[in-house]
Amino acid sequence: MVSIVQTGVANRASVIAAFERCGVEATRAATAGDIEAAPFLVLPGVGSFGAGMEALRAAGLVDALRVRIEAGGPTLAICLGMQLLCASSEESPGVEGLGVIDAMVEALSQPARPRFGWNRVVPEFGCEVITEGFAYYANSFGVCERPAGWACAMSALEAPFVGAMRRGAVVACQFHPELSGPWGLKLLQRWMAMGVAAC
Repeated sequence: MVSIVQTGVANRASVIAAFERCGVEATRAATAGDIEAAPFLVLPGVGSFGAGMEALRAAGLVDALRVRIEAGGPTLAICLGMQLLCASSEESPGVEGLGVIDAMVEALSQPARPRFGWNRVVPEFGCEVITEGFAYYANSFGVCERPAGWACAMSALEAPFVGAMRRGAVVACQFHPELSGPWGLKLLQRWMAMGVAAC
């Protein structure tokens, strides 16, 4: 069973449908206790960095997420969810992120504009949970520098940016694996298999 964080700024329906296609039951995580108890946790998100952090704080989930990720509990962060793991974002100056990734989220173009579509993802050493392939993106901000302590997979627009990163059983994807066809579903399956092995 996988638990999906309830934030009010998440595309939960498509994430739930993707796990159902993998034969995995999905439930919601709405409290700090749910986050602590979840065998597998997904932090999805759409929209702005500031609104996402406000939703997590209003629900009392910030500390529980930090503790879980620092402890290496199997966690998958998707799109805005990956950005929320970072320290801050140019999108919302002055808003503090979860800070479990020592990175700033930056605009991928000037002016920042949404990019929708498919892009190649190339894993580097240590990020084998990601295989090379094409993923679906919907974003205008991202992480441009590889954070210390995380194995990365890279994509590129005008310049390279981090498509995904991994530290133990914690995986963060700027792209949407749930919208990335069979390639994305296989990623979800590998993440869960890796989480089982880590427990």
